[in-house]
Amino acid sequence: MSIEDTRTLKGGPVAARIIAEVREAAALSTEQGFPPKLVSVTVGDVDAVDVYVRNQRAKAETAGIGFEERRFPAEVTAAELEAAIHAMNADPRVTGIIIQRPTPAHIPIKAIQASVHPLKDVEGMHPASIGNIVYNELDLAPCTAAASVELLKETGLDLKGLEVVVVGHSEIVGKPIAFLLMSEGATVTVCHHMTRSVAAHARRADALFVAVGKPRLIKADMVKPGAAVIDIGINSETLPDGSTRIVGDVDTDSVRQVASWITPVPGGVGPVTVAILLRNTIVALNRQRSLYQATYGVERDSLAAE
Repeated sequence: MSIEDTRTLKGGPVAARIIAEVREAAALSTEQGFPPKLVSVTVGDVDAVDVYVRNQRAKAETAGIGFEERRFPAEVTAAELEAAIHAMNADPRVTGIIIQRPTPAHIPIKAIQASVHPLKDVEGMHPASIGNIVYNELDLAPCTAAASVELLKETGLDLKGLEVVVVGHSEIVGKPIAFLLMSEGATVTVCHHMTRSVAAHARRADALFVAVGKPRLIKADMVKPGAAVIDIGINSETLPDGSTRIVGDVDTDSVRQVASWITPVPGGVGPVTVAILLRNTIVALNRQRSLYQATYGVERDSLAAE
């Protein structure tokens, strides 16, 4: 077996396991009369978004989760879009809402994401969902952050006391990763554009997460021998012949010779992110059922039938 085979931490098998668990939960819930349903919100026509939506639909169908796309014209106003989302919030047939990105410049994405009810925020991007992570309520974490941590767990490393460095401090990836890992007992350092020496921090990490959007930023001399490297970056690289390919934030070929585990790009974090989205949908469904029962003394579909 080659070094590539033994050191590449592929997302496919992890995603398949999660989706199988989701499929079992979805089947049981559907049998009980509570079918889960995801609604995808797309604004305008963007080819890259269509690719994401098709993938999400396919995986949702595999997991036994209903999927509906609601496409809005590029000229829709923020107020109109928020009104439509509030209607979905009130619809007991809708389990989760996904806001596809990018959106047109006039759409304030943070405000739109905040308009999704926290109970239907299966992407884990509502301010309440982000805030809950600080209090160790982790089951509706941002999908990419949760997927990255899931891949680290796949290595079998003991997270308690593990020295972790996160390069990148975005609100939906870097910062949530740090909080998720601290909840597991890891010691976490977060690097950003004002960090004096990213390399010095990275070289002492037992596990290194990278999400900065800079192709091949992390070289072999920045990685501790035997470390786990989770590459979250997605960058388009132009080759000499004019063609393009997708690469990560890590110089994979060189780092693979040093690290014990490394996620490929593509095929690493991406597949697990979609699987986490589906797992979050089941979490959201269970929360909604509990709330309806506690509030009204009836289940969701009883309300929908009225």
